[in-house]
Amino acid sequence: MSSRNDDLILEVNDLSIVFGKRKNQTFAVQNISFKVFKGETLGVVGESGCGKSTSVLALMGLLGKTAHVSGTMILNGKTHNLSEMKYKEWRKIRGTELAMVFQDSLASLNPLKRIGEQVAEAIYVKKTMSKKEARQEAKVLLDLVEIPNVKDRFRQYPHEFSGGMRQRVMIAMALANKPNLLICDEPTTALDVTVQAQILHTIKRLQNDMDMSVILVTHDLGVIGAMADRTQVMYGGKIIESGPTQEIIQNAEHHYTNALIQAMPDMVDASDELYTIPGSPPQLTEIFDRCPFGPRCEAHTEECDIQMPPLVCTDSAESKNLHVDHLLACVHPVKNSVEVK
Repeated sequence: MSSRNDDLILEVNDLSIVFGKRKNQTFAVQNISFKVFKGETLGVVGESGCGKSTSVLALMGLLGKTAHVSGTMILNGKTHNLSEMKYKEWRKIRGTELAMVFQDSLASLNPLKRIGEQVAEAIYVKKTMSKKEARQEAKVLLDLVEIPNVKDRFRQYPHEFSGGMRQRVMIAMALANKPNLLICDEPTTALDVTVQAQILHTIKRLQNDMDMSVILVTHDLGVIGAMADRTQVMYGGKIIESGPTQEIIQNAEHHYTNALIQAMPDMVDASDELYTIPGSPPQLTEIFDRCPFGPRCEAHTEECDIQMPPLVCTDSAESKNLHVDHLLACVHPVKNSVEVK
């Protein structure tokens, strides 16, 4: 991937997030590293509790004082030590360099403020224009995300909007200061399929128009397949597989990734019983020195418990063609899996 370094927008190195103190600690994210390039969409997928939302919240500095964050991020060529950043530093990069669309739009919007004022505030708080100019720009943004009848909607409150319309407002606020990187944390949660498709189409259209990079966090592999250029799969606070999206979906090599794909509903034959991954996700009360998926894996052997497999490059022909590494952390990949009796 070295040939793409000139297009590097974000590089995260050795990100770890711990909640609690001493004997009562939760190791939510465990030493992960990844990159995001200009104009691409990186999908982050995994079961609830795997650390995907926690990791992107850390990049926005929104985890609060209860979280102990370590690691670095290189954003637009500037290195930030995540454990040392102060409020003023976070405020400077939020909105302008990276912005976020949250999954619960109703909880994220102020119920006592009109929609237009909230979008305008996201602009004039950066002191790039006056309040009057910001209100005019807010109307342009609301029109950009396809809010109908902007003149009247501008003065309405969040509860007067549908879930899909509120999410469009959140996108408008996130784009207010033209960030280079947009983080979408399950932006279509609780929306019906039709509205979900409209929101995803809006994000993709704006991404192309603004030449923007996107990190898309979701548990829905269907969304990942339609939106993401590259995908990284998380489990137990770790990245266990990553690579070109179609390569991951069509030739998954980690048994957890393969299980997620098997659990997707069959749209052709709906009569089939849905596949369920056996067992339960791990408790994140330790730093894993072995494969965290081992207890649930059908190909589990004693070798899997010796150490945590490193994330290494596979010999995937497809990833070589795309000049994008297919990375895997597994002792017995799906295609080379030993038979378990």
